[in-house]
Amino acid sequence: MEMDFERCYRAVDSRDQRFDGWFYTGVTSTGIYCRPSCPAITPKRQNVRFFPSAAAAQGSGLRACRRCRPDAAPGSPLWDVRADVVGRAMRLIADGVVDRDGVPGLASRLGYTERHLHRMLSAEMGAGPLALARAQRAQTARILIETTDLAMAEIAFAAGFGSVRQFNDTLREVYASAPSDLRTARGRQQAPAGAGTIALRLAYRPPLHSRALLDFLAVRALPGVEEVRDGTYHRGLRLPHGTGQVALTPTDGHVAATLRLADLRDLAPAVARCRRLLDLDADPAAIDATLAADPALAPAVAAEPGIRVPRSVDAFELAVRAIIGQQVSVRSAKTTLTRLLLTHRVDHEVDEVDEDQSPGQPHDQRGGPERGGPERGGPERGELRGFLSAEELLSVPDSGFGMPLGRREALRGLARGVADGSVDLAAGVDRGEAVRRLLALPGIGPWTANYLAMRAFGDPDVLLSSDLAVRRGAAALGLPDTQKSLDRYAERWRPWRSYATIRLWRAA
Repeated sequence: MEMDFERCYRAVDSRDQRFDGWFYTGVTSTGIYCRPSCPAITPKRQNVRFFPSAAAAQGSGLRACRRCRPDAAPGSPLWDVRADVVGRAMRLIADGVVDRDGVPGLASRLGYTERHLHRMLSAEMGAGPLALARAQRAQTARILIETTDLAMAEIAFAAGFGSVRQFNDTLREVYASAPSDLRTARGRQQAPAGAGTIALRLAYRPPLHSRALLDFLAVRALPGVEEVRDGTYHRGLRLPHGTGQVALTPTDGHVAATLRLADLRDLAPAVARCRRLLDLDADPAAIDATLAADPALAPAVAAEPGIRVPRSVDAFELAVRAIIGQQVSVRSAKTTLTRLLLTHRVDHEVDEVDEDQSPGQPHDQRGGPERGGPERGGPERGELRGFLSAEELLSVPDSGFGMPLGRREALRGLARGVADGSVDLAAGVDRGEAVRRLLALPGIGPWTANYLAMRAFGDPDVLLSSDLAVRRGAAALGLPDTQKSLDRYAERWRPWRSYATIRLWRAA
């Protein structure tokens, strides 16, 4: 990645937080690296180097600044939206693929040799996949040290390190402190209550229109999976090593996140998915500047700056929602989805009872609401679960779908494709290939595939011009409201047509 020295230095000199995550400032005279908005005195030009990633700065022998904590900066919007191999690799590394499958697994997913992948990442990011994953492990370890009372050995393996020695050496190198010193620096701050509970801050580039995000998620919230209350979004998570729950509360400057994980190895994937859900790595200044250049959108941008695209923590879940939501209202789709989830939970609980039940014990003795137990098919109060997996959806009987035969079979076709690997919905998927494979499935058309491209795959430039609500929103703003005319008009919104789609929905 090429960076203009003068532009970067001006951003550092003005402490412009919009550039946090875009690049990192290395100060050779002090041996530290910082985020551009670091409040320290601006270093002299001759003592400054700029790096495209924290891993690149660490590879040059620099340690993270203790004041601005550059490893906790928002992710680069460049790697969040780019559809090329490097962008896909960065999303997969953030999701923990290197920790789970190693560099060979990452290379295999991307379709390149390990050597060529290392060369591409080194050229763009200044570091190879192992170094990038190592930088992420160090950040995960620091979070666990500062927010839990776990033993250091437990933290080492939860963060993805292969040994305690590797853990100690890495943290000393990255933070110039022993792990125990990082915990001492926490002072008297108490760790969150409850095993596996972690509280942290998710940074973003302001502005963030949090109400628009919460409104969008609230109207689509599925009972037992997610809910919005008192300005906080709660949901259950299905993660690589187990389950989890998260509470996300947007505030000025950051999103407060409280995670409860069954397996702490899932911390990095959980954080990456929460960031993706709220679109926290977006660059709202660039997006709003492009859209505000259109006089028809300028008043809306001025009134509601920082609109994001609500995305997803589970691409399969979103695909199921999209298929069920074809040509029906949001309320109708939510009712159908709730029925689907309830049918699976009831059947699952009956199966568990059949396995554990004593001979001759009737089913109605297991404690439903009439006996003071939880509502049949529902979670304990406050317990939220992740959405169905592909395998679980395939086990739901015909009666649990409550929809026409064609749509039911479209869901099963999708689930079979995800289960056997012929349909890839992972974070680092090739967006174009994923859309082509989705369109090849019976019952999935352009609206559904493009909806997934926008919300599941993070494509920033999707206009759902065939969507009735989008066209109504266009009409409300005095814009062309037929599909072809709107497509032609929207060329001026490139490359941010996904964000224009959200604004048109709000206008409707």
